[in-house]
Amino acid sequence: MRILFVFVLLVSLALDKPSARSLGAEESRPPNVIVIYCDDLGYADIEPFGAPKTKTPNLVKFAAEGRKFTDFHVTSGVCSPSRASLLTGCYPKRVGLHTNEKGGWVLFPGNQRGLNPKEITLAEVLKTKGYATACVGKWHLGDQPEFLPTRQGFDDYFGIPFSNDMGQTTDKGRTQRKRPPTPLLRGEQVIETEPDQRQLTRRYTDEAIRFVETNRDRPFFLYLAHSMPHWPQFASDSFAGKSGNGRYGDSVEEIDASTGELLQALTRLGIDEKTLVVFTSDNGGPIRQGANNTPLRAGKGTTWEGGMRVPCLVRWPKTIPAGTVCGELASTLDLLPTFARLAGAEIPTDRIIDGKDIRPLLTGQAGAHTPSDVFYHYHLGQLQAVRSGPWKLIVPHVARPNQGKPEQTVQVSLQLYNLDDDISESRDVASAHPEVVARLTALADHCRDDLGDESLGLAGKNCRKPGHVENARTLTTP
Repeated sequence: MRILFVFVLLVSLALDKPSARSLGAEESRPPNVIVIYCDDLGYADIEPFGAPKTKTPNLVKFAAEGRKFTDFHVTSGVCSPSRASLLTGCYPKRVGLHTNEKGGWVLFPGNQRGLNPKEITLAEVLKTKGYATACVGKWHLGDQPEFLPTRQGFDDYFGIPFSNDMGQTTDKGRTQRKRPPTPLLRGEQVIETEPDQRQLTRRYTDEAIRFVETNRDRPFFLYLAHSMPHWPQFASDSFAGKSGNGRYGDSVEEIDASTGELLQALTRLGIDEKTLVVFTSDNGGPIRQGANNTPLRAGKGTTWEGGMRVPCLVRWPKTIPAGTVCGELASTLDLLPTFARLAGAEIPTDRIIDGKDIRPLLTGQAGAHTPSDVFYHYHLGQLQAVRSGPWKLIVPHVARPNQGKPEQTVQVSLQLYNLDDDISESRDVASAHPEVVARLTALADHCRDDLGDESLGLAGKNCRKPGHVENARTLTTP
């Protein structure tokens, strides 16, 4: 009888216990990943970072349910270079997208240059683990077919391949006929020209939610790159004229609502706890156009903190601790290696990847510190600053602030700031810390050897070539 009882008990336990296969399948499914990338959103343009005039209740809720990064950086104060780093985990100078082929700040319609198809993007890394991938919104890494998202690891693309000010539409909705009209693409096909920009955020949101719904039963990567609040700012009728910060604030409040809708969709689909969401910006905000970078110095287009330190929120219920703050240095460079590790994918080993795995920072691991010993601040092909720990050294340089035009230059002297004590970069302490100046100067020399400095005629030993198309042309004609 005792033997029979033990046998029945063992059978019962075996039936109650999930099979190793089913348990393993559930545990082995990597997280969904969503990156919401705003265009020109300043450090203090959303309420979790102190916005005084713009109301962003959905992002307040996002922060309460997730983690706020207060020392999060991008690699450039302007669009194209920053986006190259997000997708490759590399400094723009390393992948040759620090300028366009004419030395200008960003890529323009019909440029010969773009993200080299030989680069390995975040989308391509995640696809090795079975992810569905989609890019919705602004691309700005080359508008030639060879450079489009569908050639860089994305299954689907819906959006505008460059900035929303590069077509015919002005801030008042008028057209400037000298330029080719802005194309709206699905995949690689132009489906509209000069789309109504008041509806862009709404259409991007609908497209993003549709992708999530379609791929709810498999891991997915969604790169939602809003065109707003880049100039000219637009918002749909439900938001136009409603904020306390003009057109800029209107467009930010609509992005807030868009984010709320997307998070609600995750909850409705039952995949909220399986999805990591990152909300950030491609660079600091343009102050003259309504952005707020308080308490940071300067803004878009610079290597001051206001140009390259951006708001960042991360959310992953039951994995990322809710309502917490991370003050450690992190950047968009770190997203590729971090997401690769989360997905169980391999980080490319045949090339230099500049980013670091920041999973301990994401999950709030006790005692976790930044894995980055140094962070470089480039503008165009020129090294302008070096960050290590709390210290930021401004190296002597001649800046060309006006779209890189040589006729307008500013001489910048050596300066040192302790960002822990002086986030606004207002008190130069170089004379009080010569040993720090010497250490960071040595790091600058190492950087120039590695990545170069075009203002000094240094090419850099480890720079790769950008993509190049000989007979480039615009996707539309005037």
